[in-house]
Amino acid sequence: MIVFRPAPSESERPTRFPTPFDRKAVHPLARRAATELMAELAQHHATPWRLHEPGNGKMFGVLVVTASDGALGYLRGFSGMIDGQWDIPGWAPPTFDRAARAVVWGPGEVEMLDYTARRAALVAGKPPDEHSAEAKRLAKAVRALDAERTARSRVLMAQIQACYHLPSAQGDVRALRDIFAPAEPPAGAGDCAGPKLLAQAYTLGLTPLALAEFWWGATSATGDRREGVFYAACRGKCLPILKHMLAGLPADPPPLFGAAAIPADEPRTLYEDAHLLVVNKPSGLLTVPGRSASMQDCVVSRLRDRFPDATGPLVVHRLDMDTSGVLLVAKSLEVAKALQRLFALREMEKHYVAVLDGEVTGDHGHITLPLRVDIDDRPRNIVDSVHGKPAHTEWQVISRAPGRTRVRFTPHTGRSHQLRVHAAHPDGLNAPILGDRLYGYTPPDDDERLLLHAERLAFVHPVTDAPVVVTAPAPF
Repeated sequence: MIVFRPAPSESERPTRFPTPFDRKAVHPLARRAATELMAELAQHHATPWRLHEPGNGKMFGVLVVTASDGALGYLRGFSGMIDGQWDIPGWAPPTFDRAARAVVWGPGEVEMLDYTARRAALVAGKPPDEHSAEAKRLAKAVRALDAERTARSRVLMAQIQACYHLPSAQGDVRALRDIFAPAEPPAGAGDCAGPKLLAQAYTLGLTPLALAEFWWGATSATGDRREGVFYAACRGKCLPILKHMLAGLPADPPPLFGAAAIPADEPRTLYEDAHLLVVNKPSGLLTVPGRSASMQDCVVSRLRDRFPDATGPLVVHRLDMDTSGVLLVAKSLEVAKALQRLFALREMEKHYVAVLDGEVTGDHGHITLPLRVDIDDRPRNIVDSVHGKPAHTEWQVISRAPGRTRVRFTPHTGRSHQLRVHAAHPDGLNAPILGDRLYGYTPPDDDERLLLHAERLAFVHPVTDAPVVVTAPAPF
């Protein structure tokens, strides 16, 4: 344990463990410990660990703890491995049984290398004519080998995961696979900084008080992790684990976004005829119901009450909960299908306005960064050039102010969080939208909103063939 010098006063101690799933919940003492660790990383570790080389950035964590004698300090840890090492003196060790894992991983690694070599040999032997009988035979052999390798890899993964055992504050030690059962644990579950730090605290007889995790080094390959920025624990890998490990501590629950009270007269109608309407969705209101029972209030549920005879899905596209602006609604299934065809054919013109946290270079341009959902941290989306779906955003600067840029976005595809990721990504505008709790540099305050608004929608009416243009000025 690294003891705080000078020692914090009694009033500075956390009374409850802040939830690690809310970026706003970083306790001042956890922030103090993280700041100390950032300075140490910059001075002593960044160069030997090559943290600023592409692909080498890392998530680090600090856990504020108290000892039985009342001393207050913190533990430090990192996610996964650093410089090819699981164990580094002075840092939280991994949560797996080393001997048991070695029995599985040693032979397993040899197997995987053998698969790789055999595959390379098959590919190298392919003749130039890909339509020849030999080429087809080798292609079939490669597919069979890939399937065999995938099946074997799953078995090895399950055996490795069986080596992880995670304690709770109550002393209840559970196997990793039992924590996720009946689902399969995600790859890397149990290797994040948070679980490693909590496990070490319990092993040393220390009481955890607050956790903070931050990124240090080169920006992540997906562009969504930047040096010195605090991030919430990932929900896919860490939510089940930390829920178990924090059991027995006075801990705050994870935040529930989308359950805020919205005035009953929202969303307000901007345009309406016998077939469809356009509403102005407020920020904070879901478009469709969420998974939780407390997140059923949404545009769809409210419009069902207003139009009990309407058929079909009502809304034919979506806006993020945090985004406001024009939203198109169909009163019948037939009209909904016709409008969805317009979206599919890209015959629906949409414009958004946003205020960015940064000064953008240039006045106009296009962003084409492929996107996919972050399966370990939904609802976040990330850039992925291999598995991502094509995403195209056009942007135009409207005005500038010190440290701020107001832009107009025209999305030519409709991927989830497209504008937010394209704004924040270093290969996009490198300036996140202000108030973005997922992709911003800092989490917004309670009275701040995402400064992204759908201000214009233009299309040809699917029934009357008349042009329809609906606008709603941004409220910021």
